[in-house]
Amino acid sequence: MPKTEARPHIVALLCDADFKRRSDTNTWSHRDGRPFSKEEQAIVFRATRIELEEVREQISRYREYQRTMDEAPEALQHFLTPFMEQLTEKNLGNTVQLMSEDERSEFDRLFRLTIEPVRAFAPYTF
Repeated sequence: MPKTEARPHIVALLCDADFKRRSDTNTWSHRDGRPFSKEEQAIVFRATRIELEEVREQISRYREYQRTMDEAPEALQHFLTPFMEQLTEKNLGNTVQLMSEDERSEFDRLFRLTIEPVRAFAPYTF
């Protein structure tokens, strides 16, 4: 039996679902509060196990991204501590001079995480 593919339009709709049934429309809502249309509600009820699994995986990847972003300031501080301990004059410029190329790459990665705004969840982004 050939492997079934997830249909992107259904995955995207499920990723945007609030899943709380609205009593006024008897449907789910989009994350921005708009109620699902009857057509959208019918589409999500036809979701396959593969599509539901894809949504779960995407949400899981986003949660991991959020965790990484939340932990970045502390991770950067922890990363810099051994370098700062070696310095008499403790400033970032002096610290970077002590780093190897790989360490500078890790510093750049952690620093970018601390200054970038957290992106909102969107399907097929994470």
